Amino acid sequence: MNTQNLGYLQKQLLNLGFGEGINAELEKQIKTKADNFTLNTTLEYNKQPVDFTLHYKAGDKGDMYFFNKYEAALQDKDMQQTFYINKGSGITAKEAYNLMDGRAVHKQLENLEGEKYNAWLILDREQKNDSGNYKLRPFTDNWNYKPQRAIDKLNIVGINDTGAKEKLMKSLEKGNRHQVTAIKNGKEVKLFLEANPADHRVNLTDYKGQPQKLDDYKKPELKTEVKTNQKQAQTQEAVPVKKPRKGVKMKV
Repeated sequence: MNTQNLGYLQKQLLNLGFGEGINAELEKQIKTKADNFTLNTTLEYNKQPVDFTLHYKAGDKGDMYFFNKYEAALQDKDMQQTFYINKGSGITAKEAYNLMDGRAVHKQLENLEGEKYNAWLILDREQKNDSGNYKLRPFTDNWNYKPQRAIDKLNIVGINDTGAKEKLMKSLEKGNRHQVTAIKNGKEVKLFLEANPADHRVNLTDYKGQPQKLDDYKKPELKTEVKTNQKQAQTQEAVPVKKPRKGVKMKV
């Protein structure tokens, strides 16, 4: 058995979020020297179980194995999707769950010419390929989606603490529903934030999952600015236009 290859595959499992729970089964399958084999595991996220089937294939020489793809099945939503591994990296297990649960993930990708680029990804529920897989819809840098623009407007408790904003952004990029505490009418409210690149916004919900208006949680200075602009607009609309009296010539 190629122990170096085994170590690499075990590290790959760890990096992709599958942990160490199937390491022993992986070693056992490699020792059989089969042309290909699968590993099965179930992980739980937000109390939702996800079944994973990992596919391995032997190389031409037979002493090395490659992890090519895995299938993820979200039990609660009766949904299945195949995710492919490219050069040892790809969508992690948690990211797969987040995509299947309807959220966006930010990844570094590679085109056919080998050039790397960044993009937000969502599963396009309206389109499937010939294999029955939902298509991944990318939003590249040209789409100019920056969730921090909306976040900077929100009155989030502790957002200016060291590393807090960076932690929030990394969580959103992984596709998570990130919990924050924001101020509404002087009171602290627990909310969940998630990225929404398709609509150029962030989704804001309360603990019951009810959508919330971003304007209700804006920083005080931004609310004051909006109210001032509204008053100015109302004042301009309320100024009566004097009609010229009959017989009086108007200046042109």
